[in-house]
Amino acid sequence: MMRILTSLVLGAALLAGAAQAQNQPLRITIDEGIIEPLPYAAPNFVPDSPAAAEYAAEIARVLADDLTGSGLFREIPSTAYISQVTSFDAPVQFADWKAINAQALITGAVSVSGNRLTVRFRLWDVFAGAELGSGLQFAGTTDGWRRMAHKVADAVYSRITGEGGYFDSRVAFVSESGPKDQRRKRLAIMDYDGANVQYLTDSSSIVLAPRFSPSGDRVLYTSYQGGFPRIHILDVGQVQQRVLQSQDGTMSFAPRFSPDGQTVLFSLAQGGNTDLYAMNIASGQSTRLTSAPSIETAPSYSPDGSRIVFESDRSGTPQLYVMSASGGEATRISFGQGRYGTPVWSPRGDLIAFTKQSKGRFHIGVMRTDGSEERLLTASFLDEGPTWSPNGRVIMFTRETQGASGRAALYSVDISGRNLRPVRTPDGGSDPSWSPLQK
Repeated sequence: MMRILTSLVLGAALLAGAAQAQNQPLRITIDEGIIEPLPYAAPNFVPDSPAAAEYAAEIARVLADDLTGSGLFREIPSTAYISQVTSFDAPVQFADWKAINAQALITGAVSVSGNRLTVRFRLWDVFAGAELGSGLQFAGTTDGWRRMAHKVADAVYSRITGEGGYFDSRVAFVSESGPKDQRRKRLAIMDYDGANVQYLTDSSSIVLAPRFSPSGDRVLYTSYQGGFPRIHILDVGQVQQRVLQSQDGTMSFAPRFSPDGQTVLFSLAQGGNTDLYAMNIASGQSTRLTSAPSIETAPSYSPDGSRIVFESDRSGTPQLYVMSASGGEATRISFGQGRYGTPVWSPRGDLIAFTKQSKGRFHIGVMRTDGSEERLLTASFLDEGPTWSPNGRVIMFTRETQGASGRAALYSVDISGRNLRPVRTPDGGSDPSWSPLQK
């Protein structure tokens, strides 16, 4: 029996087995239980010319960084290799890869013609001695080589785990620089792993809470340009923005797109009261969803758009509530000790991530949509603002260190609470928002 030992996910073991006698394919079933990551080999891809050599090596490295960074895979170093892959079409020497305990093997080839780049790859089940799925090919410009590496990683991840990948995605965030008492903030986007940072605003005014649209082409955010917080919507490709309509004397903030991208859900403060509103982007018409004498904020839609989870202090302390997307009676779902905020519905629809403050510590946690099975994934001086990866497997958030020299940075963690990792940014970073997979 072929054994596949994997790393902890959702508090249960990733097991997969394939009986060689039955020639069953390699497969990780993310179910329950966990042990250690799946060992794999990813030799440098084979270049078809000297011009392709650098791309071939770099693509293989980004692919390996993606898989290993997920916490579900462990790369076998090239120094352990017995066989070398010098031809994409040559037969695989499975015995050599089995001898170094590689359970999966990824081979690839890269060709370059002018500024056009083509990547081919195959995924092999070493113990079964067979290809897992059919080989794929991605084509684009040489400038987009990193994205093609992420696409290969997503395909490998999906074939082995059976769930969607998340590597070919981006993150909008607030880039922070300068001392803590004079922090300069500007809106930025980057690849999920911190590469290809692009700044969308300058630091002339405070910006908060960027949120990607479901199609990934627009970003909502709150800006203090003009002195009052107002919600802006920005076209990422053209870096063009406009301010959403609002009444004079009001403050609008904490925006979030609906799943169809046609509505913006947000908080509006006026006359000492803060309620939730929904605005049709095309018409600018707003509908009031709550009218309680309390602060309602940080709303988030369920994936099907039928419900909203939000933060409210109507019970005396900030707690989490769920109600219909059209408003009406809300049901409290958080009942643990402490204060709850910034809830975000998982793309899978099964969990809600949140920030919790309890006993002097801040945590990122998850719970079922009815409030059951609460689990805290992190703990620090200040953790806040979770955002979900496109496949609902990983959460990114802000962590800030203590003291006058404290710095905000982005971190990610698996929903099991394992694989806590910093996310690289040029300066400090906060308020992350994960995009869907790019098209």
